[in-house]
Amino acid sequence: MFRRIFFTAILAGLLGGLAISVVQEFTTTPLILHAEDFENSGGDGSHKHGLLDRGITLIAPALAHGPADSATSTWAPGGGLERKLFTTLANIITGIGFALILTACFTLAGRPISGQTGVLWGLAGFGIASLAPSLGVPPELPGTLSADLVSRQSWWFLCVAATAGGLWAMVFRKGAGWMIGGIVAIALPHLIGAPQPESIGGNVPPELAAHFVAASLVTAAIFWCATGWLAGTFWERFSSREA
Repeated sequence: MFRRIFFTAILAGLLGGLAISVVQEFTTTPLILHAEDFENSGGDGSHKHGLLDRGITLIAPALAHGPADSATSTWAPGGGLERKLFTTLANIITGIGFALILTACFTLAGRPISGQTGVLWGLAGFGIASLAPSLGVPPELPGTLSADLVSRQSWWFLCVAATAGGLWAMVFRKGAGWMIGGIVAIALPHLIGAPQPESIGGNVPPELAAHFVAASLVTAAIFWCATGWLAGTFWERFSSREA
């Protein structure tokens, strides 16, 4: 069982991370580079945002970066090939981590898994880790004003845990009470409210920021569906070999 989980997660995360790195080159990366031009033109040009091309924002936007005034001392990879390599590495590591979570869910569910059902699990992961948190802490471009990093991280973890618990109650438990409880759990973080910056604005045009949010969410959906399909496919193949 452990070998099946391990090899499924490694292969799915590796291929999913490589695939999404290619997709980013046509979706989010051009927007990030454009935003950095606005950021540098509005400041002293010394800011180095990106966190490995901000690939991580596709999955966990609240974990991506702190307030703009803390970014001056943050290391960032150089441009060109170095940046692409670090971005790809970050995506692969992230993919393997989330593939491990998916395969753990496969094990706990105790149901037959295939590539098709893996896509459904991937969509659930997208809703939990990307879509639901983006309502309070959407993906942000360099130069965008944001709330305190620790506060955003705490709210993100609360939202992910509540959404995951709510979906579990609604899907794997029967009865109106579980359904109502699941809905309340999913809504709770948004009723509490995500931390917001003291002021809204920055050097980035709002049209560019809105485009980035949409592109990030679409790219995240592709990542989760691809990783779910890969994990389900490899899980089914390794299961047949163990039988």
